Amino acid sequence: MNIYNQIVENKKEGNKSFALLIDPDKQDESELIIVIEKAKQAKTDYFFVGGSLLTNDSLDSCIRTIKSNCDIPVVLFPGNAMQVNDKADGILFLSLISGRNADMLIGKQVITAPILKQSSLEVLPTGYMLIDSGKPTTVSYMSNTTPIPHEKNAVAACTAMAGEMLGLKLIFMDGGSGAENPVSENMISSVSKSVHCPIIIGGGISSGKKAAANCKAGADIIVVGNAIEKDENLIIEIATAVHNC
Repeated sequence: MNIYNQIVENKKEGNKSFALLIDPDKQDESELIIVIEKAKQAKTDYFFVGGSLLTNDSLDSCIRTIKSNCDIPVVLFPGNAMQVNDKADGILFLSLISGRNADMLIGKQVITAPILKQSSLEVLPTGYMLIDSGKPTTVSYMSNTTPIPHEKNAVAACTAMAGEMLGLKLIFMDGGSGAENPVSENMISSVSKSVHCPIIIGGGISSGKKAAANCKAGADIIVVGNAIEKDENLIIEIATAVHNC
């Protein structure tokens, strides 16, 4: 399996993808199995697994449960340098290019790189851009960075361009968990027109209508987590909207 090649091929063909974000701390095994069954029905493309803080040491068991109940690729979405697990298929190797904290740009990556070098994980170099969502988020607090203002499309576009020129292969624009103001279609469109690499959008997407609008604006992968924690039936609604774009 080569996840990156699959993402690029989907982009070339105009096929949009749906990723389900799982926070291992927020679901027990029985709840997770229900979500997995919904994900299979919805033909979910990827599971993204991770969280800003993992307090219950549940990452390993979460991945094990997903892998034993379906064949959907599992991609780590790490909240810190310690969230590495060989049971997953790949990892978003994140560089927080929207902030000015050197530790999040390269420092933590230096610590994790030798671990990943010895693992079987597919490494996906990803420019992570935190977009202001109208309220403080765990990511902004933990990373000690200021998000890109919600209406500053040009700043977002130039940041994404710089990330791509530095060699990052994916751009992930995120409003953060439970965002009040999801990333706008105007900003997605501006970034999409400025880079060639696939664009991932997450944060505050709670309906099929919003997911479809993001896809039409230029998103290649839609990530939903917080909304399905409240209502797992949204999995099918949002996945269907994404796949029909």
